[in-house]
Amino acid sequence: MQFKDYYQILGVTREASQDDIKRAYRKLARKYHPDVSKESDAEARFKEVGEAYEVLKDPEKRAAYDQFGQNWKAGQDFQPPPDWATGFEFHGAGVEPGSGFSDFFETLFGGRGPFAGTGAAQASARQAFRSKGEDHHARIMISVEDAYRGGRRAVQLQMPEVDADGHVALKRRRLNVSIPRGIVAGQQIRLAGQGGRGIGGGANGDLYLEVEFEPHTQYRIEGRDIYSRMKLAPWEAALGARLPVDTAGGKVELAIPAGAQSGQKLRLRGRGMPGSPAGDQYVELLIVTPPADDEDSREFYRRMAEQFKEKAVGHRH
Repeated sequence: MQFKDYYQILGVTREASQDDIKRAYRKLARKYHPDVSKESDAEARFKEVGEAYEVLKDPEKRAAYDQFGQNWKAGQDFQPPPDWATGFEFHGAGVEPGSGFSDFFETLFGGRGPFAGTGAAQASARQAFRSKGEDHHARIMISVEDAYRGGRRAVQLQMPEVDADGHVALKRRRLNVSIPRGIVAGQQIRLAGQGGRGIGGGANGDLYLEVEFEPHTQYRIEGRDIYSRMKLAPWEAALGARLPVDTAGGKVELAIPAGAQSGQKLRLRGRGMPGSPAGDQYVELLIVTPPADDEDSREFYRRMAEQFKEKAVGHRH
């Protein structure tokens, strides 16, 4: 997927005000409108200009897009990091599916991302004299351990706003959030009354925090199940052993069966994320051979090679 420089497409700088962006769009939209322009690529350019304006006219989309900064240039291969929108608070006006924009746009602003929402319903609500404020949405990153234990933690969010000069600025706020025990990636935490202000005395909207997990050095999470790896010495795998293994709830003893093989998975029932029912933890075994870095070790391996020669050859088949 290629990175699109929306500022370059509209011919404005990253410091341009919202009014500057609007003027640039109107000029280019007139120039490349298919009903007016004689240029062979007018339709494609008109669509490209419209896509750039869709992002840069919206302070929230623009602020999120801006975090990529000057690190990317138009046409470069690009893949946004999974947590690229984390910590941004959005109104959730959203982009309707099938916008017709590029894959780059859809990856950042379409689908189930933070910008996907029900803008039409919110717009009709704003027309009422007295109505509830808009619901806001944000993604937060928490550790696997926080999700396993639950509890309170501080979360800092950034909400894009347009300042008096027409530039996008970020307003920050800090919240103490209660993390439900056993919450899994993709679930939301609702904070009542923490969204947009109500209209005409109506109630404030709510804030929905979508949970994602921080990368972990030991665990991989799928639903409520936790996956981890455990290194074994060859004799532990061959003879069996009882060894301590880390889980999100603390260390437990794992029984390694005799004859265990690399890649084999052992299940710790109920040691995944809490819930009804709780998930499991799957421990993948990885046999690691100690280095033969001295003559005694090398001699030991030679004797072992001779001892297991026939079995080793048979095992390859």
